[in-house]
Amino acid sequence: MTSAPTADTTARISDPAQAQRRILRVLFASQVLSGAGLAAGVTVGALLAQDMLGTTRLAGLPSALFTTGSALTAVVVGRISQARGRRPGLAAGYLTGAVGSAGVIAAAVLDNPVLLFIALFVYGAGTATNLQARYAGADLAARGHRARAVSTVLVATTLGGVTGPNLAAPAGTFAERLGIPGLAGPFVLSGAAYALAAFVLAVWLRPDPLLLARAVARAEEADAVPNAADAGAVHAADPGEGRGGVVLGALVMVLTQLVMVSIMTMTPVHMHDHGHGTAASGLVIAVHIGAMYLPSPLTGWLVDRYGRTKVAAASGITLPAAGVLAATAPVGSVTLLALALGLLGLGWNFGLVCGTAIIADTVPLATRARTQGTVDVSIAIAGATGGMASGIMVAATSYPVLALTGAALSLALLPAIAATAYRR
Repeated sequence: MTSAPTADTTARISDPAQAQRRILRVLFASQVLSGAGLAAGVTVGALLAQDMLGTTRLAGLPSALFTTGSALTAVVVGRISQARGRRPGLAAGYLTGAVGSAGVIAAAVLDNPVLLFIALFVYGAGTATNLQARYAGADLAARGHRARAVSTVLVATTLGGVTGPNLAAPAGTFAERLGIPGLAGPFVLSGAAYALAAFVLAVWLRPDPLLLARAVARAEEADAVPNAADAGAVHAADPGEGRGGVVLGALVMVLTQLVMVSIMTMTPVHMHDHGHGTAASGLVIAVHIGAMYLPSPLTGWLVDRYGRTKVAAASGITLPAAGVLAATAPVGSVTLLALALGLLGLGWNFGLVCGTAIIADTVPLATRARTQGTVDVSIAIAGATGGMASGIMVAATSYPVLALTGAALSLALLPAIAATAYRR
């Protein structure tokens, strides 16, 4: 079932583009489900911890546990995918997230904080798998369409992410009818969503994109097909390939994640400290999240049309602009803060889509999934670092200093991009 397909298997697929379209449809469906599961659980994780512990001191721990579990799972899913294909790797990751959701529900029923924290760690598997799925969209895509394939998966996650929080209240009501604490209700939804996402992938993600890409590459090498790269399955030659390309792709995604998380995390706190209510901060964060994902189709087109490094440079310009605007915006102006956070989300989107495309271009099929898992661990660690360091910096200095520091860090992308372009 999970063994690599042979050349005979690939020969039965007359149109690789047709297989890619089917793969993207299946990934889209699974990502809508998993996005709903992720957003539903994250929405109430901190509130559940606060309710069980009776204090806000450890209310931020769920986010740290999500991130830690996500980092570990990124490695595991990458290794499973490397050995057996995307289908078992992604399905196993989502099933693990479903198990974590069930553990959170059990912890809430038993009022057991220790079990809660263990379950939240396991629940983080869904976060990592949701992010890893974007790579599956690029496995079989032609080099000139990889960024657009990645963007399709990201948009699907957005649809689920918008739906999940809106179902949190009904899920809580449903849970209470079952004798489960209301705050654990969204985890009923997330567990079901993750399990369904795993089912969709296990049943319909056929052919497996990574295994098929390898098989087509072997068949084309054996037949000495000169345009194998245009078929979308073999590693395309590029002057920037190799270790330098991997470093650049990883640097873009890690740095954008670090800056985005640090500024985003403290913006609601900054607004609250200056008299804004939760409705205002919620609006700003909603604009931010929309900018993180909704421009993905346009970003994918720009990356494929104008090149990876140009969009990476756009990220290195947009993020500093966001930081400067966030630092200088009058504290009473929700509009300017929303604009700043919108630019922050857009810069992150530029970085994620182009960085993913760079990694897909650079890493050979033989080691692609494992390397991608390792890169995502770095992204998760960067997010955790940004979240923790941002609070410390604001407490020691101020929110404007944090935002300006993020702007300065973002500018480091530009010389790295220039150095890579010079080596080409």
